[in-house]
Amino acid sequence: MIIALLICLFLLTLLFTGCIEEAKEPNEQEEIITSEMNLDQPSILPDWKNEEYHDYIVTSQMLKGFNIRYPDLVDVFIIGKSVLGRNIWCIKITNEKNKEIKSSCLIDGCIHGNEWEAGDACLFLAEYLLINFDHNSTITHTLNTSEVYIVPLLNPDGRQRDERWNYNGVDLNRNFDIFFGKLRGYCLRLGKLFGRIKIPYIQFPRLDIWFSNCGKRAFSEPETQAIRDLMYELDLYTDFSFYVNCHTAVHTISASWLTAFPPFEMTQQEKNIIDHIFEWVKENTEYGTFRTRIKAGGIANDWCFKEFRIPSFGFEILSQDYEPFIGKGKHDNLVHWMKTTLPFFMYVLVNIDNLRQWKTPDIQPSLPEGVPPEPLK
Repeated sequence: MIIALLICLFLLTLLFTGCIEEAKEPNEQEEIITSEMNLDQPSILPDWKNEEYHDYIVTSQMLKGFNIRYPDLVDVFIIGKSVLGRNIWCIKITNEKNKEIKSSCLIDGCIHGNEWEAGDACLFLAEYLLINFDHNSTITHTLNTSEVYIVPLLNPDGRQRDERWNYNGVDLNRNFDIFFGKLRGYCLRLGKLFGRIKIPYIQFPRLDIWFSNCGKRAFSEPETQAIRDLMYELDLYTDFSFYVNCHTAVHTISASWLTAFPPFEMTQQEKNIIDHIFEWVKENTEYGTFRTRIKAGGIANDWCFKEFRIPSFGFEILSQDYEPFIGKGKHDNLVHWMKTTLPFFMYVLVNIDNLRQWKTPDIQPSLPEGVPPEPLK
């Protein structure tokens, strides 16, 4: 009898000991997850390789993959067609469970087809936001309360042909309806002569100047019509807050070029906000800032500022060693250059509500370790 009782006590001890040990494992795991969730430090950067650039086909596949993997955060749709009929894709990133009207922004790239990194920066940002949602409080809050619209390849024909212009030989970033076709802006209203002859530019080597083909009229090209119509939709249905038009390779972030000229002069408050942003850029990135008084007409971010009166930027990624004409348009150190773009992108995103109201963008973004990287030597 005593032996039987001892055996029962021993078995009960083993049973309850096992239960206690099993109960500890989920609690420990739960603590780990909670700790990661509370960290305002992105734990993941996109796993890119330096040699893996994203052309039209790969970009299309990548965007469709985002749509499948993140159905509650991503909507991928076509905003128009290129001259050759390629899709101009847009990805909207937001927490779709929140149905309230949100602040929105638009970031596009590769309006010049040979500026590859401008399109890749858009894709890098999209993936960065998606993989860190629900793991970083800043990004989670941003996607809960705002809509991020990204058009990685505005000029897909030019990207596939590695050409600055669209298939009609038109410089799309001279085709917008603001000071359009001005000779002193180095533009010529050529379009496609006789419907078949392409003259992308006319160069005068001895004078070191060249004139871009800006198209026969403003918004003559299907690509610029597509981005124009998207902007009008954002302005109509959302609180459109800012626009970034990505390029290479002047190594600067610029405000709208024509905002110093009538009838588009900035107010003093608007100038103060741009000055504040420029100071932040100088202190927190390797990029310079740029605001010229040259009347270069037909430019996307100038038109956006004129039409919607929101902060509008040109983001010139890379350095001039990479410039397609001067520096032969070399493509290397992709991951480094992508990391250099995150500080500015995240700065304007976390300040999206302030920018919409032209208030001081004083919120500091959290950034992962190694961002921004040390400048290349």
